[in-house]
Amino acid sequence: MAEQTTEQAIAEIWKLFKETDAKFKETDAKFKETDTRLDERFAETQAEISRTNRNLQKLEGLFGNQWGRLIESLVQPGVLALFQGRGHDVHRLHQRSKAKLNGTTMEIDIILEDQTEVIPIEVKTNLNVEHVNDFLADLAEFTRFFPLYSAYHIYGAVAGLDISQDVIRYAYRRGLFVVSVTGTDLVEILNDEKFQPKDFGATDSE
Repeated sequence: MAEQTTEQAIAEIWKLFKETDAKFKETDAKFKETDTRLDERFAETQAEISRTNRNLQKLEGLFGNQWGRLIESLVQPGVLALFQGRGHDVHRLHQRSKAKLNGTTMEIDIILEDQTEVIPIEVKTNLNVEHVNDFLADLAEFTRFFPLYSAYHIYGAVAGLDISQDVIRYAYRRGLFVVSVTGTDLVEILNDEKFQPKDFGATDSE
């Protein structure tokens, strides 16, 4: 069997996530029904979810440490234009920036920058509150690891394929941009136009 191309892998990942989302919506609908076959339906749905999880694990095993890079490749192509459209004149993009200080390492998935501001972006497949909190902790230490940006405005963003409404609201309240992957070549900022991002840099008023 010929080795899959990156484009084929991305398309397959996206298809699986759409199927998983559909299954969970179907499950929710089933639980709202009054039906004597509830237990049987639950077992059927669990079997479907297990099959989907095995497919995802198979893909993860196939690509190993390339998994994270595949997810980032969904975000990277359009993200500069995305933030430029929100009034941020970022025009340089760095992937997987890594810094080490006193034996501790910080790695940022994507960094967007211009001469006065920088936007670190954390990319996850299934973004959750714990990921958001971990990233907020990184932003608090960001200029210690990346002193080049000490005088910059620093705006954080989190991105993912699967983001619940609760996580979107939580990240929004903490001052983060939330970027969603809506297809193999399309990303969007979920924050509304009223959103005021938190400046985690030296000019932060808090």
